[in-house]
Amino acid sequence: MSITDTPPAGEQQPELPPPATPETPAVDGPPAPRRALHPALRAGAAVVAAAVLGVGIGVGILKTRYQDDAEPIAAAGASAAPSASAAPSAGASPAYGAQSNGTHFGSMRDLLLPLPDGHRLGPDAGSYGNDTELTEDQRKSWVEDQVRGLPAKLQDALRKGWETTPLKGGGVRSFVPSGDNYVVTVWLLQYHQDAVKADAAWNSVLGSDSGLFRLGPRVPGHEKASCFLPAARPGDKIDRLVCSAAVGDLRVAMEVEGIAPLPKDKAVTLFSSQLDRLALPGASA
Repeated sequence: MSITDTPPAGEQQPELPPPATPETPAVDGPPAPRRALHPALRAGAAVVAAAVLGVGIGVGILKTRYQDDAEPIAAAGASAAPSASAAPSAGASPAYGAQSNGTHFGSMRDLLLPLPDGHRLGPDAGSYGNDTELTEDQRKSWVEDQVRGLPAKLQDALRKGWETTPLKGGGVRSFVPSGDNYVVTVWLLQYHQDAVKADAAWNSVLGSDSGLFRLGPRVPGHEKASCFLPAARPGDKIDRLVCSAAVGDLRVAMEVEGIAPLPKDKAVTLFSSQLDRLALPGASA
């Protein structure tokens, strides 16, 4: 599920697990999506999971010095400590946030976690940039990225799934700390709420029950969020952490890639802050 790089031609594109359709029933635990998903989607998830294992950004990219584009954002007041939610003001009508029915409003760039203190914008996430609200054309391109490298019949099934559950909005932001020892990429994907919830639950099943991944840390205050780590060989110098959650009509995905060992506690704090920023009114977690 590499969301920081576009792999070379001919390689499978490891990405987020395939979407469920709006008819997928809402679930409160991981077993339900396993029963609800179409066999083609389950097969696609297995292909994606297998592809994830061999992907890493490499030490070279971690030591590349990127142009510091963070200053304009920081000057606009977007910088925030990892533990701060930077939620919209309760006074005037907020520019972004969530309605009680779970629908988020405002730009994806506002909904994304602002650059944490001590971080700057990182490398581009494939062709999508490093601080982007996806246009309609980019959303269509994103769907094509999900199916690239899969068998033709499976590609057709997945495209039909996205036609039924269109991607209504999307955004991505990447950032690196001053030490350049890891890259964080956060994606927000907005589509049908039931499908978002089913996708997140299926992703949790894939990470915990497939045997292909190591279990990752829990996200305090967000019990339905899931984090896991692709299998690693002894002596591997690069490690990855992938976290996913559903918040209303938004699928939230974060990938951290860097020099082992990863600062998993810091990564989980960042993910928790992103989820807090998107919290639905009245939600306790």
